[in-house]
Amino acid sequence: MTAPLPSLFVPHGAPTFALTPGAAGAALREQAAALPRPRAIVMVSAHWDTAMPTVGVAGKLDTIHDFWGFPEPLYRLNYPASGCREAANEVIEAIAAAGLPVACDEQRGLDHGGWIPLRLMYPDADVPVIPLSLQSQGGPAQALRLGQALAGLAQRGFLVIGSGNLTHNLRDFQRAYAQGGGVPAYVREFTQWLAERAAAADLDALLDYRAQAPGGAQAHPSDEHLLPFYVALGAAGPAAEARRFHAGVDDYVIAMDAYAFWPRSST
Repeated sequence: MTAPLPSLFVPHGAPTFALTPGAAGAALREQAAALPRPRAIVMVSAHWDTAMPTVGVAGKLDTIHDFWGFPEPLYRLNYPASGCREAANEVIEAIAAAGLPVACDEQRGLDHGGWIPLRLMYPDADVPVIPLSLQSQGGPAQALRLGQALAGLAQRGFLVIGSGNLTHNLRDFQRAYAQGGGVPAYVREFTQWLAERAAAADLDALLDYRAQAPGGAQAHPSDEHLLPFYVALGAAGPAAEARRFHAGVDDYVIAMDAYAFWPRSST
């Protein structure tokens, strides 16, 4: 590869995003098509949370249907991804070289945070996927550090993808479905604030989003769905350029914004 790939933050929405991908799905497809083919994908999903960074090393990745009460066709969907032990070892080595503890998991497949966006971006499942866990107890700073540990992998053809959502309040989601109504003001206020701070490379503000962002705590009663954003940001290296390639809201309260983080030396 002549230039490093960007790292990506992508939405996975509600599980029904797999059935009705809409504008966000089209944006993910177009972004993937515009990039050089990756050697391997490092997938960091909000739905795999462990005490220490853990790398999935399975040769075949099961499609995990980790949701309940959704339309039956969702449970018939499959994404037959393969892993790659050689690539997984490089991820393990990069994390260890950064001074972080690291473990491996011989069984881990892809939860819906991983396989739903990947079905849209790489529908043939022909790029090896390396699952990597979050450590939500460490908050944004830990997620950023994990991403920074991966930064050198872009030079070797790895595409780092963080999958979450820029707003994720399940109580508001359930209320909206029960009662209907419009998009709460905090959803757009928070995503606009984050877009402005990301464009300005204001890392201090981004890390302190709960105190500084309008509606930060309501947008994320817990951190896990925003943490993949910080992993992707860190994986692009120092002073990465943030480019938002989709903005929108699904299901009243779920922001579907997507970002590419480009190394400053990249065009």
